[in-house]
Amino acid sequence: MNFDLTPEQDQLRDAVRALGRKYGHGYFVEKAKAGGHTTELWQEAGRLGYLGVNIPTEYGGGGGGITELAIVCEELAAAGCPLLLLVVSPAIAATVINKHGTDEQRKRHLPGLADGSQKIVFAITEPEAGSNFHRLGTVARRDGDDWLLTGRKCYISGVDEAGHVLVVARTEDSSTGKLKPALFIVPTDAPGLERSKLDMEILSPENQFLLYLDDVRLPADALVGESLDAGLPALFAGLNPERITVAAMGAGTGRYAIERASEYTATRKVWGGRSIGTHQGVAHPLAHAAVQVELARLMIHKAATLYDAGRDLEAGVAGNMAKYAAGEAAALAVDTAVQALGGAGMTTEYGVATLLGAVRAGRIAPVSREMILNFVAQHVLGQDKSY
Repeated sequence: MNFDLTPEQDQLRDAVRALGRKYGHGYFVEKAKAGGHTTELWQEAGRLGYLGVNIPTEYGGGGGGITELAIVCEELAAAGCPLLLLVVSPAIAATVINKHGTDEQRKRHLPGLADGSQKIVFAITEPEAGSNFHRLGTVARRDGDDWLLTGRKCYISGVDEAGHVLVVARTEDSSTGKLKPALFIVPTDAPGLERSKLDMEILSPENQFLLYLDDVRLPADALVGESLDAGLPALFAGLNPERITVAAMGAGTGRYAIERASEYTATRKVWGGRSIGTHQGVAHPLAHAAVQVELARLMIHKAATLYDAGRDLEAGVAGNMAKYAAGEAAALAVDTAVQALGGAGMTTEYGVATLLGAVRAGRIAPVSREMILNFVAQHVLGQDKSY
């Protein structure tokens, strides 16, 4: 059992940390409050090869795995720049296309995903079904050689920044008549695809949207994979990387909050010339949060290692646990940091309250803590399915 990163992974961590600190949380907040995007950071990360670390070298990537991408997600978040599109574009879309796309789809999309010139976002969640793909209402049907997609999606991140959206729909199996999932690469400017921005109480430069698909016509090669049989494995191929990278982003955010609070409490003096950090009532909550973040980081590392080793079932369990642990730890860390800073914790200047909405959302999305507990109860503890 080895808890050490390789020399290459250490170098990646240091380099991404330096890039994140070059921009910093102030840049992130400024872009979010102005309704802008972190375009400069994204483009520089792409030029330096950080967005494509998990993409094969033959398509311009770094040839690494989800372990490397988790490092990128965590270190940018630890610098105060948690980029949600790292999860939906390099982690989900690139993984799905690399593992289950056709040769032509890989050649067409992976180089752009690797260098950051292309973004593909992910659309599974629906108003009625949530992320339960068994009840998805978005349907794809044949029309000659083409496909027609009709349905609605909600909470779809970054549609305004992306050239394509990876849409999960249901198709009818001609042999059984049953509906089965299928994934389609849909241009965001396709006729019949409309979007409506959702107003969110989260400070983020990445927006959320409702999508409406009204007989969106797609060519046959928009279907991910060589046939409809690729749909289910393609869908699941993206879920473990999603859990792991979301967890990494949460752990990085927790580290950022604890670092900010620790700097403040070590230098803030109120009573008798001693720093407030010498008081256990201040120091212990921060220490407790630091322990929880570090425990989450260990599970993230385990989940990413299992995934990159091709042990998908074990990675599914570890990935869900990592997401749960990191979601709880990040929320605890940010809340504890705000409390330690007192009134300063609620100011924009000190840069911790600006993350409250994001870490609270991390306990809900992309899968809620309750659904993870259901998963663990069923698949780890052997309990009957409860939902």
